[in-house]
Amino acid sequence: MSDLLGVGSRVNHPAFGFGVITRLNIAAYDVCFQTYGMKIVGKDFKDWEVIEGLPAEEEVTFTAAEQSLKRILRTWSGIGEPVAMSDKWKGGTMILKPDDTNLQAKEIPIETFFHKIVMVRDRLRVMEQRINSSKNMSDEEKVNLQQYLTRIYGSLTTFNILFKYKEKSFVGERSKSLV
Repeated sequence: MSDLLGVGSRVNHPAFGFGVITRLNIAAYDVCFQTYGMKIVGKDFKDWEVIEGLPAEEEVTFTAAEQSLKRILRTWSGIGEPVAMSDKWKGGTMILKPDDTNLQAKEIPIETFFHKIVMVRDRLRVMEQRINSSKNMSDEEKVNLQQYLTRIYGSLTTFNILFKYKEKSFVGERSKSLV
């Protein structure tokens, strides 16, 4: 079997971290790294860990490249399928009214607020993935940071009423221990 990796192969580079090969060049790979974006790595580079090696094909079709890109985005971005907001809140407005009557209230479309909550959740998930995959942290440090993340998720459970599907909502410490 050839040592040549194909498009979609997942690797862990000692300097750039986790990445996916997106294109083969004559002497190098184009690799999309989770933290550092696109980088060119020589085909003779052997110091990375191959997490999932796919065979190299001589010609990559547009469809194969598109499927590879979708897979990369699902795997590394921390952003999955769209998260639906509960129908009862659609078109609604969130009003922030200060106690001081000299100050003006602020109105925000609930969809805008919901989008920001989902972005926070997705970014927390990416942070969780990075903590879990870190080779520079001890297991004890990882566990401590995981406990903080669990508490953050717990603090955000107030916003679960906005989610259409329960499995997409925040899960705190008590709920996780029951699963």
